[in-house]
Amino acid sequence: MKAYLAGAIEHAPDKGKAWRADLAEFLQKEFGHESYNPHIEEPKILTPEKREQFRFLKTENLPEFQKIVRKLIRNDIHSILTDIDYVICLWDEHAEKGGGTYGELTFAFFHGIPVYMVTTKPLEQISGWILGCTAEFFKDFEELKEFLREKY
Repeated sequence: MKAYLAGAIEHAPDKGKAWRADLAEFLQKEFGHESYNPHIEEPKILTPEKREQFRFLKTENLPEFQKIVRKLIRNDIHSILTDIDYVICLWDEHAEKGGGTYGELTFAFFHGIPVYMVTTKPLEQISGWILGCTAEFFKDFEELKEFLREKY
């Protein structure tokens, strides 16, 4: 089994690294599940030079930036469609500012891949589209972990 760890990167304070690392470790130790962590996958896709230039290119060379982002998007979507059994999403104010998480959840939903969302936001403040893509909601990671322990 393999989980896709969706949530903010671009606008998150730590680029979403800490929760993904913690959850990937939990999934591996508890169930032997693998996880798709964009922070681990990105260096496999981009050269060190491209990774270093990446954010700078957004304002200085938009066509080159788009070329890099499109490569990342294709890789993420391909993984969701071919390797992923379920998606775990941290939905917060940082995820709302981005675009990738919206797309990942939509693709997962469309292809029948369950989305398990951790959020402290009141449901009435979350986009109806996102609510429609989500199978289960959890107020924190501990509640999610209990659910996963029962399910797997």
